[in-house]
Amino acid sequence: MTATPAPFAAGDYEARMRRAAEAAADAGLDGVLVAPGPDLVWLTGYRPVETERLTLLVLRPGQDPVLVVPTLEAPDAAKAPGAPALTLRDWTDGKDPYEATAPLLGHEGRFGVSDNGWALHLLGLQQHLPGTRYQALTKALPMLRAVKDAAELERLAAAGAAADEAFEEIRKVRFSGRRETDVAADLADLLRRFGHSQVDFTIVASGPNGANPHHEADDRVIEHGDMVVLDFGGLKHGYGSDTSRTVHVGEPDAEERTVHDVVRAAQEAGFRAVRPGAACQDVDRAARAVITEAGYGDRFIHRTGHGIGVTTHEPPYMIEGEEQPLVPGMCFSVEPGIYLPGRFGVRIEDIVTVTEDGGRRLNTTSREMVIVD
Repeated sequence: MTATPAPFAAGDYEARMRRAAEAAADAGLDGVLVAPGPDLVWLTGYRPVETERLTLLVLRPGQDPVLVVPTLEAPDAAKAPGAPALTLRDWTDGKDPYEATAPLLGHEGRFGVSDNGWALHLLGLQQHLPGTRYQALTKALPMLRAVKDAAELERLAAAGAAADEAFEEIRKVRFSGRRETDVAADLADLLRRFGHSQVDFTIVASGPNGANPHHEADDRVIEHGDMVVLDFGGLKHGYGSDTSRTVHVGEPDAEERTVHDVVRAAQEAGFRAVRPGAACQDVDRAARAVITEAGYGDRFIHRTGHGIGVTTHEPPYMIEGEEQPLVPGMCFSVEPGIYLPGRFGVRIEDIVTVTEDGGRRLNTTSREMVIVD
C-alpha cells in the first residue's frame, strides 16, 4: 500500500494562480475567468456544487486573485486550501451577481473562460460589459495544466499503479458466460479497492462490440472465442488513471493474434516517439504508420492520445495537426487501436510522461495477448 501524498498547500495554489495570470498576459489576455470545475479545483482546491448561482475566480495580471461566491457558500469557500491566497467577494440572493463581478473585469478586455463555464453566466457578463470579449480557456491557454510538477506526477503514477493492480485482478475472473456489465462492475469495484475515489469509465467491449471504441458495457453475454477490450480509469488522490488492454476468451485465431500484434507494435512506436521537443502529432504519426503499413489504416479511427491530470481527458492531444512541442512533465495516453465492424476490436493504452530524455510509462502491465476464461 503506497503512502497518501501530502496535500497541496496554499502556496502551491498561489503559485498556480500567479502562473495562470502570467500566462494570460503572455497570450495577450486581460485575465482568466474560472467557473466551478477542474480548472477551479486545480487553481484553488475549491470544489463547490455547480448550480445556477454564480461562482467565478477572476485572475488578472498584476492584481490579487478574487473569488466571487454566493454568500451562503462563502464559509465553504473560505475553507478551501487555496483560500488564503485570494480575496472572497460574496453576493446575496436577490442581488445581481454580474453587477458585483463587473468591476473586477473593467469595461473592455479579452478574457479566457474555463470551458465548463455556463452560458447563462457568460451572457450575463456580456450584457453588463458589452466591450469585453471571451475565448475558451482550452484555446487560449491549452497548456495551462499540461506540465505536471513532481507532486502531480507522484499522484498520476499512483493512479496508474492502482489501475494496473485492477487489471491484474480482473484477468483472473471468469469472462465467459457473464454479461459485460458484470465484468464492468468488477472493474469498478477493483478500482475503488485500490484507492480510486472516483470511477469515470469501465469499458468492457466484447466480440463485435469491441469495434466501437466508446462502447458502454451492456447485457451482451461474453462468449468463448471473444476478443474483449477493457478500458477503465478514474481519479485517485485527485489525479487520473486511464489504461486499456485487450484480452481473449480462450485461444485466439491467427488473424486476431496478428491484429493484436500490430496494435502492440503501434503502441510501442508511439511510446518510442515521445521525447522533449517532438511535436504531439509525431506520436500519432509513429503509431499510425505501423497500423497503416499493416493494411489497417482506415480502421484506426481516433487520435492516438489525450492529456490526463485532474481530469481523465485534457490537453494536449496526440493528433495530426497538433504541433505543440512535448515538454518534460507532460502526461498523456498512447492508445492506438484497430476496429473491425461486426467482428472485434483491439486497443492497448498506457499513460506516458515526458522525461528529460524520452518518455516513461505509468502503466506497466503486460501488453502481450492475455488469455482469460
